[in-house]
Amino acid sequence: MIKATDFLLEGDRRGVLLIHGLTGTPLEMRLLAKGLNSAGFTVHCMQLAGHCGDVEDLLATGWRDWYTSVEQAADRLLQRVDHLFVGGLSMGALLALKLAADRPDQVAGVGVYGATFRYDGWSIPGIARLAFMLPLATRLGLGRRRMFFERPPYGLRDERLRAHVSAAMQGSDSSVAGLPGNPWPSLAELFRLSRQVRRQLPRVRAPCLVAHASEDDVASLDNARLVLREVRGPAELLLLDDSYHMITIDRQRHLLAERSVRFFDRIVAAQAADRAAA
Repeated sequence: MIKATDFLLEGDRRGVLLIHGLTGTPLEMRLLAKGLNSAGFTVHCMQLAGHCGDVEDLLATGWRDWYTSVEQAADRLLQRVDHLFVGGLSMGALLALKLAADRPDQVAGVGVYGATFRYDGWSIPGIARLAFMLPLATRLGLGRRRMFFERPPYGLRDERLRAHVSAAMQGSDSSVAGLPGNPWPSLAELFRLSRQVRRQLPRVRAPCLVAHASEDDVASLDNARLVLREVRGPAELLLLDDSYHMITIDRQRHLLAERSVRFFDRIVAAQAADRAAA
């Protein structure tokens, strides 16, 4: 069943499942979804388990719950489409890669948007760069009520949009711009997911469009290079020089949508040519 905060844009038998990031919302994928849908794709912007509520809702879930919601959304979309593509932003990119690794016969291609295996961008404070140690801390029962709060520029180079998102993050409705920070236990779950996906990258054989901001303030280019180096399917890099981390809504969102459409369409055409040759 589609949740109230999900978006399903009807199109043809080419489908794209879009996955938002940690503490994010489907709204951060909507502009990309509209670009894909205008090219004819059926697009589902899904909501991850535990998101779009309060901190307690998020803390009640872990990475396995988030991934289960991705699998369920993929199953629903497969009932509507013949070609399934999956794209994710930040942590959503990790979940998209895991789906491709686990379901090589179902996922035709992957949009890897601002992949975040580690928070190591230029705006991340020193203490937050040690967040990879959080799984150990949470196992010791430390920090359940602690959060790393978001800091300017909030992943956005566009100053007008940054002001809008900043105001929305301080509001009471987390379905608009997500929570204002990342709870320590949820970050610990992200790093558990990161370790899992890193091990599975060689099992990704679907073509990957790896899009990343050259000046990503949250996740450095090392995250993109890891994907390019480790996946076994063909991969190409789209480097965005006028955006920060939130590339699906920042200044070059239209370029991201155009390149995603071309990338996914090439895969559909190649599959059709293979069938004709057979």
